[in-house]
Amino acid sequence: MDTDLIIVVGIVAILMAVPAMLSAWVDGTVPRAAAILVLIGGVLIVVALTQHGRGYTFAEMPDVFMRVISRFTK
Repeated sequence: MDTDLIIVVGIVAILMAVPAMLSAWVDGTVPRAAAILVLIGGVLIVVALTQHGRGYTFAEMPDVFMRVISRFTK
């Protein structure tokens, strides 16, 4: 699997956890689903960073997202 795709999926998983955390906080329940999403996203990001030869910088992230999106829209 491509490291660009892995890091994008990891970031999206963590971003999807934010509304789940807020919802659980408002309802007064334990954010189990959000915790699982953060765990999965964190593992995916760590795997992508370790597998990618030179790592990623914050300046590269928009280009990485666009490369992944363009692969699926072609």
